[in-house]
Amino acid sequence: MSLTSKIVSQRERRTRRFKCCDTTFELHVQGWKSDRAMNRAEETARTLERQLNAFNEDSAVAKLNRTGEVTNHHVARLVHRGLEYCDRTDGTFDIVNGRFEHDLKAYLQRDRDTPPDSFEPGEVRVSGSRVTADVPLDLNGLAKGYIVDRVYDTLTGLGRDGFVDGGGDIAHPTGAVGIESPYGDSKPLKTLDTRWNVATSAGYNRHRDGTDHIYNPGTERIGSRHDLVTVVAERDCMEADALATTLAVLPTDDALAQIAEWDGVEALVVHDGVFNPTEGFTEHVSEY
Repeated sequence: MSLTSKIVSQRERRTRRFKCCDTTFELHVQGWKSDRAMNRAEETARTLERQLNAFNEDSAVAKLNRTGEVTNHHVARLVHRGLEYCDRTDGTFDIVNGRFEHDLKAYLQRDRDTPPDSFEPGEVRVSGSRVTADVPLDLNGLAKGYIVDRVYDTLTGLGRDGFVDGGGDIAHPTGAVGIESPYGDSKPLKTLDTRWNVATSAGYNRHRDGTDHIYNPGTERIGSRHDLVTVVAERDCMEADALATTLAVLPTDDALAQIAEWDGVEALVVHDGVFNPTEGFTEHVSEY
């Protein structure tokens, strides 16, 4: 996933960058007690990363995957949303693939000789803050977007405005957003002008021998079908993140048809150099 953001406002802003979720987070804020807000926002990001990182054995997600149950309201919110997306995408987005996701990441990091070749069915249940599952879960398609949303909520408030860029997952940008070209060009592929949340999915930054980190559990196919997918979502960054991943594994026509069924979502699917926007996507593209 890759986006670069460009601030076009001339008003003074405070900016902070730090590593989180295997990427760089950027906080941009102006207004009342900005420094204090950035401190709280960064701590929010780090606290949530400790709870939601499945590769940290002390995290709530790791405990769930190890024991089959956990009580944690952040995990419960992710699971609840994951089950919603699984239902609405007919299983294209599915969170019951933690073991497959772990083995795929190990392959991409060269800790494993071959990519995984099988998915395992499973069940997950959520009741209040308690989650139970009989297989490890993959919540990575939701976690970073969720963290970006919570950091944004902490950063902004009465007398303050700003946005959060979590490695390309952007909550409510306040200026132009350039979509990084997957072809190595320095010029942005498109420049967006929107307050909706933005996420991009692409396989070119994380791959090994033609295999990337995106997969479709419905068809058991590994790899993005497209050069790049960008989604803008009114609801929150978690929705943009999840749907960008979903569209990346669908054929172009199916991807566009999928988004046509969602309110408050628009997308651009770039396939073999051809731009395929949804009907309302151009309303979020800058004219200059």
